[in-house]
Amino acid sequence: MGQGHGWEGAVLRLLRAKDFTFTVTDAENVTGTYRRLHLTDGGMLAATGVHPTMWVRLWFDNAGKPHQRAYTLVDPDPAAGTFSLEFALHEGCASDWARTAKPGDTVEATVHGTGFDRPGPEPSHVFAVADPASLPALNSLLAALDPAPATIWFEGDAEGLPLHTDPSRHEIRRVPRLDSGAGLVTQVKTDLPDLLKGTPHPYVWIACDTATTRTLSTYVRKELGLPKPRMHALGYWRAT
Repeated sequence: MGQGHGWEGAVLRLLRAKDFTFTVTDAENVTGTYRRLHLTDGGMLAATGVHPTMWVRLWFDNAGKPHQRAYTLVDPDPAAGTFSLEFALHEGCASDWARTAKPGDTVEATVHGTGFDRPGPEPSHVFAVADPASLPALNSLLAALDPAPATIWFEGDAEGLPLHTDPSRHEIRRVPRLDSGAGLVTQVKTDLPDLLKGTPHPYVWIACDTATTRTLSTYVRKELGLPKPRMHALGYWRAT
């Protein structure tokens, strides 16, 4: 890891994080606000292996200061040493880098903290709360827990995005982003209690902005009483 990663980099070094350099091989605009980059892994997949919803920390320069953001691997191929990353574009140095990234460009990355605990018993139904930022992780989760049916609350515009769902067993409930996520919280609180009662082994997965994720995970644990092994929550971005 480069010395320019500040205190975060120093902490990760102490935690024996693994460091790699990725190289862009191709780039494509999925929509005007969603961009996919194809990369070589710098030996990462051979060293770390692959698990569902696997993510890496990418390092960017933010006005001279190190800035790290986490991204989920898309279609990792350990044999070829390749994968893709998908960026929901907004303001910020990570999106700025992704907008102009071209073949030959490189980015430093750190692997630490990622993991996947498969629920047991297998889910009889998956309840997922997601948005464009967590879309790659959602796709990976649904594939890993196949063939469990799923109900998905998706916040924001999904038009044209690569949402890998099967209409025969995946129900998508589209929710506009209102009041900094308050609309999503209200909708999930309205729908989820009765849905949980209708399945013996539910699994709840929440991955949206940090504040909304915290609110919903607390609600599911404390008010609905879902045991910790039957849910996973991770904030994917911070609203400003």
